[in-house]
Amino acid sequence: MAENKLWGGRFVGDPDPSFAEFNRSFDTDRRLFEVDVRASIAHCNGLARVGVLSSSEAEEIKVALKKILQQGIVESSRLPVSKFEDVHSFVEARLVESIGDAGRKLHAGRSRNDQVATDLRIWLREAVDELSTSLRTTQCALLDFAEANVAIAIPGYTHLQRAQPVLLAHWCLAYFEMLSRDRERLSDTRKRVNVMPLGAAALAGTSYGIDRDAVAAELGFESVSANSMDAVSDRDFCIEFASACALIMMHLSRLAEDIILYATTEFGFFKLTDAVATGSSLMPQKKNPDSMELVRGKTGRIFGSLQALLTTLKGIPLSYNKDLQEDKEAVFDCFDTVAACLRVTAAVLRNIEVDSTRAAATVNEGYMNATELADYLVRKGISFRQAHETVGRIVLYALERRLELQELSIAEMQSFSALIEPDVAGVLTVGATIDSKSARGGTAPSRVLEELGRARRAIDPNL
Repeated sequence: MAENKLWGGRFVGDPDPSFAEFNRSFDTDRRLFEVDVRASIAHCNGLARVGVLSSSEAEEIKVALKKILQQGIVESSRLPVSKFEDVHSFVEARLVESIGDAGRKLHAGRSRNDQVATDLRIWLREAVDELSTSLRTTQCALLDFAEANVAIAIPGYTHLQRAQPVLLAHWCLAYFEMLSRDRERLSDTRKRVNVMPLGAAALAGTSYGIDRDAVAAELGFESVSANSMDAVSDRDFCIEFASACALIMMHLSRLAEDIILYATTEFGFFKLTDAVATGSSLMPQKKNPDSMELVRGKTGRIFGSLQALLTTLKGIPLSYNKDLQEDKEAVFDCFDTVAACLRVTAAVLRNIEVDSTRAAATVNEGYMNATELADYLVRKGISFRQAHETVGRIVLYALERRLELQELSIAEMQSFSALIEPDVAGVLTVGATIDSKSARGGTAPSRVLEELGRARRAIDPNL
């Protein structure tokens, strides 16, 4: 098939080969092939409704486009990658080759400017839906992991120092909430993605009187763009998508970091199964959390794509400029990378073994019940600041003797405050410490079970 450009006439010379290759985008935008054909069919119907195409021409074009679509899906791995400037010229050339001059009529009333913007929005709308489903799958894996280990407590940390004991399920629910916000952001982004630019033409709109609302309805768009110049040059939706992806990856990276730390010998709460770990080429004893390290590492790619889009768009005058050809690589990589990281994260969560013995030992160490002792004194009638000072001195005393608070005698604690009585023993256990956090959002078992139920219903309303 000979090369076909979507422009010519004014040009008498051939482009420099290096520029022609530099100008090509087919290698990247070929993944818009299916949505380009679908949008072309809708545009064909729009032209037919205003008489630009006869009913027989429109039918011939649509039959040919559907055939091209089917052939392209079947033969996608063999689509030529060297003869065409972009996917739009490829589809048009195949159409003209198939039905002749009737195929050349299809481009009336549209430009590549509104055509590619429409294609990208359709593709991205469906990509958003896929990522939302992948997020939900990862959330399910978090809930499965939480429910399988619902009785296990681990240390909670601030500044990477042991702070207070929490249920492992509570830790899981923290990440569930992060991913819930990510799904909300994607849903919100989708609303602005789902605006149709087709009909804006190059920048000034079309003179053919096409019913844009009818075309939008056919393509599943909720509305049409209100300004033709904005329509062809707007890539805010790409930035929003990349921003949502960056936040997803930031959350996955934090989860990865926790899992990596908890799987170390020093922490020892988690063990990764062979399914999601690798070994060392030199040290036979090693078991490395490469799955999570790669998720953590790939976060930088997404942050880079977001920055690249912002930088590309910041200096572009109205309306369309070829700089916008650079949008798709960033958007496509965001989708591919985030989708892969969500899949791997879900797989890791299903392949973690929890060392309950190690977890139980650590929650009894490190004075993580000190706040409970302070609260106990407050309930006895003194101010929290006074209680905080008193317990701080008791902790220092225990540290010097290498004892935990629950290992001190009542007499030793009473030397710091006469308010301390034998009932303090029931306050300082891990169970009592966790049970006391019963306000909504806390780590008390009753609240955690309540939140697990709410979380399940949130991702499966049929429960």
